[in-house]
Amino acid sequence: VQLQASGGGLVQAGGSLRLSCVASGRTFDSYNMGWFRQAPGKEREFVAVIRGTGDRLVTADSVKGRFAISRDNAKNTVYLQMNSLKPEDTAVYYCAADRSSTIFIGVADFDYWGQGTLVTVSS
Repeated sequence: VQLQASGGGLVQAGGSLRLSCVASGRTFDSYNMGWFRQAPGKEREFVAVIRGTGDRLVTADSVKGRFAISRDNAKNTVYLQMNSLKPEDTAVYYCAADRSSTIFIGVADFDYWGQGTLVTVSS
């Protein structure tokens, strides 16, 4: 599966952005979809994941209450709605796909990755 992320940009603190990730292929609903981010000089970290059927999701504590993951299987697309953005949210955001039946949140658990989209939050 190929993934194409978009929606990043420059936003002021307190603002909002919505990231999108479109997947190729006809079995999108068989993949758990995740968002990760990597800030300069830091390791890639988990942000959120949603099960293929959309009936379960997990969100990192650092963004809980501000970010929300969702998906539209008819459009082969997963979204990350980001509200109340902070400067520390600045990073390259990656979408990823995992064919496991169980939800995992580790970087190594995901099989396919998009190219990343840069989010910059100014103070």
